[in-house]
Order: sequence, then C-alpha cells, then structure tokens
Amino acid sequence: MDGKSVTTLVTPDYWDDACRHLTRRDRVMKKLIPRFGQARLRSRGDAFTTLARSIVGQQISVKAAQSVWDRLADAGARQGRLDPHVVLSLGVDDLRSTGLSARKVEYVRDLAAHFVDGTVHERQWPSMDDEEIIDELVAIRGIGRWTAEMFLIFHLLRPNVMPLDDLGLIRGISVNYFSGEPVTRAEAREVGEAWAPYRSVATWYVWRSLDPVPVDY
Repeated sequence: MDGKSVTTLVTPDYWDDACRHLTRRDRVMKKLIPRFGQARLRSRGDAFTTLARSIVGQQISVKAAQSVWDRLADAGARQGRLDPHVVLSLGVDDLRSTGLSARKVEYVRDLAAHFVDGTVHERQWPSMDDEEIIDELVAIRGIGRWTAEMFLIFHLLRPNVMPLDDLGLIRGISVNYFSGEPVTRAEAREVGEAWAPYRSVATWYVWRSLDPVPVDY
C-alpha cells in the first residue's frame, strides 16, 4: 500500500464482453477501443488507498498528485506502510510536508478515522448498489459524488458508472462525438445511453483518448 511495494492489480472479468458490446453499439467506440490494444482498467484492491489517492488528486494535475502521493507514501512507509492507523499517527505538520493543503490534511485524516472506527461498511459493499455506496462515501469529508464514482469505477470495478461531473469525460465526448463543440450534461447522458450496461468501460476509453496513459487509483 505504500506505493513502492509490489501490488497485484485486478482487471474486470467483464472487459472483453463490454468491448464487444460497445463496438457493436457505438461507432466511436468501434474505432477507439482497438487503439489501446490490451490496456485495461485495473484495481489495486485497497479501498483506503483508492479513496486517499482520489482526495490527493482533487483540483491538481495528475503529475502534481503523483508527486504528493509519493511523498505521503514515503512518510507512511517509514512506519511500515501507509494505512488508516498510520495516517492518524502522523502529525499535521508531517502530512503538510508532503504537499497536502491544510484542507486535504483534514480530509485524509477524516477518511482514515472512518476506516478505523468502522463507519464505512467495506464488507457489505459487494452486496450494495451503486447509489447506496455513493451515499455512504459522500458522508466522509472531502468525498463528493465525483470521488465516490471514481471509487466505484477504479476500486469496485462497477461496470455501469457514468461520472457526468468529470470534466475529462465531458471534454472527451465533445472531442469524439461533437467535433469539439460544447456538450451539455444532457447530451453526454444521451451518448451514454448506447454504452449501457458498460458505461464505466466506455468512460475509460474516452479518458484514454485524451490521455493514453491510464490512471490507477
């Protein structure tokens, strides 16, 4: 979990079926999917890490987020590994020294506290629907719907999530479906109707069309 150790990344077992479905249903996906070969969405399989990385990455570039995360992981590694207990044991100054803003320090510590005191029901998530999980996660400071949807996609590997608050998705739909013209949420949602029940997979490929290097939370 420290970001330096070997991590087994899990790929969704539905991916190939989803790609076949999307290439049949959507002219853009038919061209887009083959461009990325065997690249796949991957989960690290660790809920706390996925959510913490999402918080770290809010409103900063991917490169800056990775730099902050690496320093945070190094701080945790000095105590064995970065987990919720270690985060709570680190002082505010230690966390600020990694590049986290004061607000994000509060958010990461609140996230850790929810895991330590058991107010997130990680064991029940597989049997809960997407909206139930979103409702539970947005009760944590610093986690809004966008972060919860990233968690559904990148950690739980839910197949049919369409994060309409994601600027990259909206921009990618604009570029790939509307020749770069501005796109409303309603228009984006309409595009996504053809993607069901694999909106997460189509979203991932739209992201890749803008940035070929996949993000792993």
